[in-house]
Amino acid sequence: MKIIVAGGDGFCGWPTALYLSKKGHEVSIIDNFSRRKWDKELHSNSLTPILTLKERVAKWKELTGKTIDIYEGDLNHYDFLSQVLRQVGPDAFVHFAEQRSAPYSMIDREHAVFTQVNNVVGTLNVLYGIKEIVPECHLIKLGTMGEYGNPNIPIEEGFIRIEHEGREDVLPFPKQPGSMYHLSKVHDSHNIMFACKTFGIRATDLNQGIVYGLYTDETLMDPSLINRLDYDGVFGTALNRFIIQTAIGHPLTVYGKGGQTRGFLNIMDTVRCIEIAAENPADLGEFRVFNQFTEEFSVLDLARKVQNVADEEGMPVKIDHLKDPRVELEEHFFHAKNTKLQQLGLKPHLLTDDVIRNILHAVVQYKERVIAENVMPTITWR
Repeated sequence: MKIIVAGGDGFCGWPTALYLSKKGHEVSIIDNFSRRKWDKELHSNSLTPILTLKERVAKWKELTGKTIDIYEGDLNHYDFLSQVLRQVGPDAFVHFAEQRSAPYSMIDREHAVFTQVNNVVGTLNVLYGIKEIVPECHLIKLGTMGEYGNPNIPIEEGFIRIEHEGREDVLPFPKQPGSMYHLSKVHDSHNIMFACKTFGIRATDLNQGIVYGLYTDETLMDPSLINRLDYDGVFGTALNRFIIQTAIGHPLTVYGKGGQTRGFLNIMDTVRCIEIAAENPADLGEFRVFNQFTEEFSVLDLARKVQNVADEEGMPVKIDHLKDPRVELEEHFFHAKNTKLQQLGLKPHLLTDDVIRNILHAVVQYKERVIAENVMPTITWR
């Protein structure tokens, strides 16, 4: 297949591009390198040293003989996007190219507006580009489990059957997003559903849980291919942040009571889920939703798991409960369905102590790159 990976220089996009290329697909990357620019804005960095995309792709070709084409540009610029679509003629368009941090979207008005415009307009351009140029193309869109919020009922995969006043219908599952970023993803989902129904295009919305991990089989092939690892209070996810805090002897920073429960998955499962979606496309006119996660943990569960591994490794670390900078329930019911991808062949990599230990060993190798003042949250929702 010819597959475009938009956002292919990022944490999820880079290993996905390599994985699909290794599987024999013709892969092209679209990226405007915003993620690297945000590091400069926030005076932060990836824990792992990252080469330029051109250098990474060149190493990949040297190792495998496979070419990945690079198109530098912004999805918000429709002339650029339409030119790429005409040149590549993709069978699938994997869309990672959004501002993906809830804290970043909550810094101030400017960052909220940027997040919504960047994400929503970029996705609208992709929808119209598929409609006008490659109508058979399958949009594989990275959504988020954060669209659902924390309802006091089990979360279905995208839709829910409702009986009301003697009538019945299948409707989109109610959305209760918790940040301006998550709101942008809800807008995306509504726009994609509308486009599928109205334009007859095909799309799979992957409501992804929180991704952890560093390596895939492909990124392990050479140090030049290593993936980025974020640890700061803006882009760093909970598990990776706890592991990095352990490596530098910093207390594990649990927000509030720590009962905030979410879905999680290994980066190796992220790339496999994209492959499954690509090889089992939605029908024309179908808007399909998969919940893309493998396990559920609370923030405190993760901290205790890391603490136990740290003790075994002779790196004892304590847990600190901070005042929660977010506006969220610190204890709540959470249970979500996640069967569709597994029915199509996903075999989950579960979060064992050995997984945490392997990430910790890798992190220790680069711990001198940690900017210590960045491991604490600095952005508040209030």
